[in-house]
Amino acid sequence: MRDLYLAIDVGTGGLRSALVDRQGHILAFAHREHEQIVPRFGWSEQRPADWWTGTQETIRAVLAKVDNAANRIAAICTCGQMHGTVLIDDDGRLTRDAAPLWNDKRTAPQVSAFSDRIHQDAYLDISANMPATAWPAFKLRWIAENDPEAMARTTTVLMPKDWINFCLTGQRAQDVTEASLSFLMDWRSRDWSQALCDLADVDRALLPPLRNPSDVLGTLTPQAAQTLGLDPATPVLVGAGDYPMALIGSGVIGSGMGSDVTGTSTIITLMHDAPVIDPAISNVLSAGGDWGAMTLLDAGGDAVRWARRAFHENARSYAEVTADAERAATGSKALFFLPYLSGERLAPSSRAQFFGLTAAHGLPELHRAVLEGVAFSVRQRLDALQGGHGRPDRIVAASGGAKNTLWLRIKASMYGVPYLVPSELECGVVGAAMLMSVANGDNADLPAAAGRMVHFAQEIAPDPEWSEVYDRMMPIYSRLYDSAQGFYKDIEALG
Repeated sequence: MRDLYLAIDVGTGGLRSALVDRQGHILAFAHREHEQIVPRFGWSEQRPADWWTGTQETIRAVLAKVDNAANRIAAICTCGQMHGTVLIDDDGRLTRDAAPLWNDKRTAPQVSAFSDRIHQDAYLDISANMPATAWPAFKLRWIAENDPEAMARTTTVLMPKDWINFCLTGQRAQDVTEASLSFLMDWRSRDWSQALCDLADVDRALLPPLRNPSDVLGTLTPQAAQTLGLDPATPVLVGAGDYPMALIGSGVIGSGMGSDVTGTSTIITLMHDAPVIDPAISNVLSAGGDWGAMTLLDAGGDAVRWARRAFHENARSYAEVTADAERAATGSKALFFLPYLSGERLAPSSRAQFFGLTAAHGLPELHRAVLEGVAFSVRQRLDALQGGHGRPDRIVAASGGAKNTLWLRIKASMYGVPYLVPSELECGVVGAAMLMSVANGDNADLPAAAGRMVHFAQEIAPDPEWSEVYDRMMPIYSRLYDSAQGFYKDIEALG
């Protein structure tokens, strides 16, 4: 009985494989780290060959953990880190041993030159995104200028999960979620844009066919099947980028839902039927076909980490710091914290500050103000992300911030939206299993798959009394934010 889904996740820190059952439970999991290469400051690369080695090792590991697993695999689906630009030739050989990753900043000169040369009116309404160092369009431009020999031998550009798919099936393709953040796709047609290729000076012939994540790409090659010990007839899905896949795997399906991934920074995504065209917003196509208007705020868990270090020299645990904050009243006795300890993406010179300190404030208020300050900074961006569609029905929390119940209560009350926490935090793996369940006919569609396979550990509703306090504080926070801008350059000049 083929009742198991084999999910692969090509992460930045390592390769993960998992066996997932029809109810969305992970039965076996294996992880292999791979090296991140930093040839120069701001550069970040990995070897695609290492991803394939890790894939083989982790698949063998999970198959060994479940009885008769190799004969029970219904399908294979991969997600992975986005934007890593892999180049192969006619024979499928890598033309560059290392691929520049999503966090590689070497393309800054290319992005700057593009922005200086071309006004946003020429591309924003096609790409739904502004130029950025992460996008593959600019990585391809850098390679063409700096490694022309490799580019001359290249016939196809793949993303990390597409490279694994090629190793599994021999088929060349990209999916529309990856392409939505490539700066090369027309968001309306969901196909490559000749206009964007021309603007970015990218040869469209290098771009493989675009497929939907749930499409069956092919079956295993005889060599891959023998290497992995699997049936060569096993179907392999096209798959998706890790973040678009994690959206569906956390139950964020359909317009009106939201996602909050709070780690060091905060990524807020609100789902819509179409992109929100705004220079301050990025738009990503989810694995379910909805558009996520997203923004990354540099304020997040780093503010909590800073407070723990600055106030306690890391001698107290995060749980103890949170317990302190729980003793403070809502609004921290009218104490405000602007959480821009490392600047902001759109305003790099921004600084953090406490405002409203009195002799009545102590550590509980300081710690709670930090949590509330991050939430205020998110609320400032929500109206733009909503694109006039109103508040989301619910927001699903993920990453480290999902473990702090007090913070989730603050956010739910701040935004007036219930928060949900998934039971399974490997959301990319669950999302891949959901796609396979639909392709395999075990579920009729993704909403049905979500209802069966996504489980939530808790739901946190807004507190009306807290919401009333935050509604009164928010205009003051916004005025503080605006008035502080005039000081930053002067402060920076002090050295």
